[in-house]
Formats: sequence, C-alpha cells, structure tokens
Amino acid sequence: MIPYDKREGKIWYNNELVDWQDAKLHVISHGLHYASLVFEGERVYEGAIFKLEEHTDRLFHSANRMDIKIPYTKEEINAACKKIISIQNVQNGYVRPFAWRGSEMMGVSAQKTKINVAIATWEWGDYFDPKLKTEGIKLNISNWRRPAPNTIPWDSKAAGLYMICTLSKHEAERQGYSESLMLDHEGNVAESTSANVFFKDEKGDLHTPIPDSFLNGITRQTVIEIAKSKNIGVHERKIKPEELSNFVGCFLTGTAAEITPVSQIAENKYKVCDRILDLSESYGKLVRKKKAA
Repeated sequence: MIPYDKREGKIWYNNELVDWQDAKLHVISHGLHYASLVFEGERVYEGAIFKLEEHTDRLFHSANRMDIKIPYTKEEINAACKKIISIQNVQNGYVRPFAWRGSEMMGVSAQKTKINVAIATWEWGDYFDPKLKTEGIKLNISNWRRPAPNTIPWDSKAAGLYMICTLSKHEAERQGYSESLMLDHEGNVAESTSANVFFKDEKGDLHTPIPDSFLNGITRQTVIEIAKSKNIGVHERKIKPEELSNFVGCFLTGTAAEITPVSQIAENKYKVCDRILDLSESYGKLVRKKKAA
C-alpha cells in the first residue's frame, strides 16, 4: 500500500487546493499535541457521498463540543467535499474532512489558535478482508472501557477519543482477532473500536446497545431504519457481557465497516445467517443509489 504522505493529487486545505504531498502542518501544532481535532469519515459510492449532510452536521456538532469554531458554513464544507471527490475522480472511496487547532499557541489554553480545515479523499474498498465479511470476523473483549459520559465529549468524533480504540485494536490483532469489543464504564456492551454492534436473537429480533456513552453512528441509524421497514424488531437496550452467549447472530455497522458479520466474540460463536446477509444486501442497494447525498 502506498503511504498516505506519498500519494498524488489534491487536498482541499483552508479553501485552497494543495498538492497532496505539500499538505503539511507545523510539528508544534495544538491539534497534534493536545488532540484538539475533530473529523468525519464518509463513503463515496458511484461518485456520490452517502449521507453527506448528516456527516457534515456531525462534524459541526463535534467541533462545537470541542470549542472549535469551523470558519466555513456547512454548505461550504458540503460543496468542498463534492469538489474534491470530483477533482480526485473518486468513484468508490472514502472522504476525510477534519478541523484542528494550529500552531499559534502551545499549552492547554488555545483560544487564539487558528482553526484549520482540510478534506482528503481516496479510492477505498472494504475495511475488513472481503472473505471475512462473508465468513464473519472474530473479536476479543478489550481491557479498555468507554469512559463515563461526564468525563469526555462522548458524542463527538474527536481524535482523542480514539486513543483507547487504537490500543484495543492493536491488542486484538496481536491475539489473532480482527476487532475488539469494548464495554462501557458500567460494564455493559458498548461498541467495537470503530463501529456499532448489533445482535440477533433466536426469534430474529435485533438488539443493540443504547448509545449513551458512544457515538450513535449514522450507519447504525440507517440499519435500524432498514430493519424496521422489514418489520424486524429492534431493541435498543443495556446489554450485559453475560448475555453474549444467548444470541445466535452478530454484526458491526459503520461507515467504514458498512455491515460486517461477526462469527465470534471471545468464546461466543455466531452464525452468519440469512437475516444479516439480507440487511447487508439492502444496505448495499441503498448506498449505491445515484446521488445518494
């Protein structure tokens, strides 16, 4: 794989189109040292960004939670996202808009730093090995937990919140797993390192944790809508780890993961059943509608 700093093309950087390899920032930047950065991850399907406006709304919500004032309107960011995928000729890929505090101040207080905004995009396929998306991926259970909601801006997509996700993911990979399931501060099931989680019971109903200390994912919301349109029961509730053995199916949802079946969490094994595959097929049809954004 080509390293990201060695790629070609353009990046939208503070309302200018900059050569990919020249899109740089100073090493003494507040966003780098103090994680004062918010971002989004968006999918491009057949040349259109899926749920672009919802992603931009969340970017601005995250920025507000982090006391970051983005110096552009939502409409300008939407237009810039569309412009950069056109310039880069991305048909099926990923878009990463992000905003961060600059290098004008160094210290905890950063009220006079410039807010920078950039948008990059590239062609991108499956987040997990395509073979694993049919067989199901395996998860361990992380030793790290999602913090209590009164300790962090939990409903934002901010860089610092992913520190324990990287640690959990690395731990899982060293143990031979593809992903890691994280519990919340109360010991209930929360999410994986970068996706929400759903379980299927023997009746065919879906169960998913209440997003009260982690992101209510845009893909999660979409899957719930699809399930309800198929008259599938959806139960948003607290799920204890000891319940994992009661379910017969499991899958992850996320912009990157899309709908990814799970075959195992720790010692608990699940079937990649027709219901999960049907939801995945329906999601695929939805996102690939022309001009979905």
